[in-house]
Amino acid sequence: MNIKELAEKIQKQQRFISGHRTCSGCGIPLIVRTVLAAADDPVVAANATGCLEVTTSIYPFTSWNIPWIHSAFENAAATISGAEAAYKALKKKGAINKLVKFVAFGGDGGTYDIGLQSLSGAWERGHDFVYVCYDNEAYMNTGNQRSSSTPYGAETSTTPAGKVRHGKEERKKDLVKIALAHNIPYVAQAAVHNLNDLFAKAQKAFQTKGPALLNVLMPCTLNWKFPTSQTTAISKLAVETRVWPLYEVENSKYKINYKPAEPKPVGEYLKTQGRFRHLFAPENTPAGEAGLAVIGQIQERADRDWEELLAREK
Repeated sequence: MNIKELAEKIQKQQRFISGHRTCSGCGIPLIVRTVLAAADDPVVAANATGCLEVTTSIYPFTSWNIPWIHSAFENAAATISGAEAAYKALKKKGAINKLVKFVAFGGDGGTYDIGLQSLSGAWERGHDFVYVCYDNEAYMNTGNQRSSSTPYGAETSTTPAGKVRHGKEERKKDLVKIALAHNIPYVAQAAVHNLNDLFAKAQKAFQTKGPALLNVLMPCTLNWKFPTSQTTAISKLAVETRVWPLYEVENSKYKINYKPAEPKPVGEYLKTQGRFRHLFAPENTPAGEAGLAVIGQIQERADRDWEELLAREK
């Protein structure tokens, strides 16, 4: 499906409509519309507290044109698994005879951190639903506090950069590996600039029997500090530098969906964002830091992760 056909399908379905109040340049609506368009059957959605929930359900308005449930930060997966279990019970009794799909949306704060316990439980129980994480790498809705998804070296309101520290000092958590440790049948990593890839993966996720995860990179114009016109360009740079590979794992089989012919250095990606600006100022390098500079460490880690991914694909 080309992008024009995808746009026409989204427009025809009208499952997520205009009137939301996301920031100018925010890619979250693109992710939601694309994912919902990939389901041919009726869809029920749950939504963790976060940017998506807050901006799409300001009373008395809503952008959701499907059954939609707002739950707390920590329990979107529990909510959707309860809805899916109720559906199965009603279907068994003959009260419902049509096929219904279930999806939950959460940001990285409500997925990697606060919501991980209920998500792990839902995966372990084998509920039939798709979980979509729009990963903007911090708690953006509440002021850009670091999350476990925030990358090494990034500045946030709780990991300020200066002469002693270079921003966040811990490495980003690997959500895909955590999901795979639950032996779920389909896990994929996507990015907001490539909607055809996201749509194809969402189709597979909805067609999968059992739990599925879509982890989607969503650059945040406000707190990553870049112009509102550059959201998709920065998303593409994350892939071209191999900081965020596009790949999927279906029944334990790895497939890399895009391999940059000439990978760009990670510095090309980092310098586009104000959250990494301090890394390019020599006076802000922590005194006495051993080994490579921070940017060099990020490059080394990206290269190592890519080689590991290549090895897993074989």
